[in-house]
Amino acid sequence: MTLFTLIAALFVAVALGFLLPPLLRARPAGAAASRQDANASIYREQLDELAAERQRGAITQEEFERASRELERRVVSEYGGGEVFSGTVTKPWPAIVAVALLVPLLAGLGYWRLGNPGALSGGASAEAGHEVTPAQMESLVERLRTRMEQTPDDPEGWMLLGRSYAVMGQYERSAQAYARAVNLAPKDANLLADYADSLAMARGRSLEGEPMALVKRALEIDPEHIKALALAGSAEFERKNFEAAVAYWERILKLAPPQSEFARSVAESIAEARTLSGKPAPAKKEAVALKGTVSLAPELAAKASPGDTVFVLARPASGSRMPLAVARTTVAQLPYRFTLDDSMAMAAGATISSQSQVVVAARVSKTGSAAAQKGDLEGASAPVAPGAAGVKVVISRVVE
Repeated sequence: MTLFTLIAALFVAVALGFLLPPLLRARPAGAAASRQDANASIYREQLDELAAERQRGAITQEEFERASRELERRVVSEYGGGEVFSGTVTKPWPAIVAVALLVPLLAGLGYWRLGNPGALSGGASAEAGHEVTPAQMESLVERLRTRMEQTPDDPEGWMLLGRSYAVMGQYERSAQAYARAVNLAPKDANLLADYADSLAMARGRSLEGEPMALVKRALEIDPEHIKALALAGSAEFERKNFEAAVAYWERILKLAPPQSEFARSVAESIAEARTLSGKPAPAKKEAVALKGTVSLAPELAAKASPGDTVFVLARPASGSRMPLAVARTTVAQLPYRFTLDDSMAMAAGATISSQSQVVVAARVSKTGSAAAQKGDLEGASAPVAPGAAGVKVVISRVVE
């Protein structure tokens, strides 16, 4: 095994150690799982529509990539949480497999495409079937350092060396390696945040001075950089500037999967900072919900089967057609009494309560796909205000 492979494997394992545990925690079966399936179908439909619009020239490549990243963030938000439910539970195996396979693949392809793996070669090897001991690992990292001195213009190599030293707890050396990387890639927010972290650890866990300056540089480049926001909040907390700490950490909550372990940890830190500042969290607003009934027009009854899937969703009355909340049932359950509320939001900020008016739509799908297909049956309500009750949706049209 080459030196590059050994060190890369170490960081892939570390990355998976952070990413897989939330996915491996229990997830809901039944109604909540059905809602996730419906959301996933809608995400796929929207991505297909984006690709088609890009091919037609209706949107630019930059617009396509921006919209795709937003969809990816929503997928992470939907499947990356760590909810625990009583009763029967399931695990999101597709997401687990995707993370387990894609993290190593993308990490490897990224470095082989952008980096200089040859700088790590030179005979370093380990016999197959033998574990790498801490002493061997330290030897390998030192050989990487020697190689980097011979090929000093490779920022990815210096970054890898910095992370290696950080994992080994050698923060002074880690900071020195990151400094070399930052000199070569001064606009890389990831590097700046990692450098700030190692430098703070090397200085007795203090973010004062240069580490905080690096964090601010990272946030100037990427205002939504989660690690930089976390470090900035920690720095303000150290200064007892609790309101500023809360402001940074609240920005993280808008980006992190809402039910994840990470989000819960951030929320706990926010609560502690608010308590220490003497300013408790404002009272939560009463949940806004839409309630009503979906029914099937008698003249279309013969065109539906009891097991056909029925999607019920709320969307803005004008502008974006992005669903705000989704429920799923079957024809056998019609007429179906639905409740759609902000807790079912598919993305942070995209909630029923954020709209002045919404429409509730329902569709009978023969295939179980959220994407409308010829032969599906559909219907929609008139525009209503968030919080409306008694909303009636009649499925009365055949999709042509």
